[in-house]
Amino acid sequence: MNARFSTIILYVKNVSLLAHFYVENFNLKVIEEDPIWVLLDAGGVHIGLHKIGDQYLDQIDEGYMFDNNTKIVFEIDVDIESARNELVSKNISMREIKTFENYPFRLCDGTDPEGNVFQLKSKK
Repeated sequence: MNARFSTIILYVKNVSLLAHFYVENFNLKVIEEDPIWVLLDAGGVHIGLHKIGDQYLDQIDEGYMFDNNTKIVFEIDVDIESARNELVSKNISMREIKTFENYPFRLCDGTDPEGNVFQLKSKK
């Protein structure tokens, strides 16, 4: 079997909030959209935002930030410091910029409105 990565799906509380977040901040394009589902074009891969089932939504407190082990990485074509500063100016939680020896990229992690971690990655 040959496989190719095509889509990552995040189960989210507020589909429209997160779709707006990724479209506004990363210029992703909406491919499909309905009340419980949005599919975004992120270049070589799609990001699906699927509403959490109603039976689970009642168990989530208002303002709860999800904690998961998935990180979405966006390679950007602008200076990472200016990209980070722009997101911080929009009150988006961003960590400090970091890099590693013998690694040709600078990295900076942030979180979306529901706590999903994303990373900005730009060449040194």
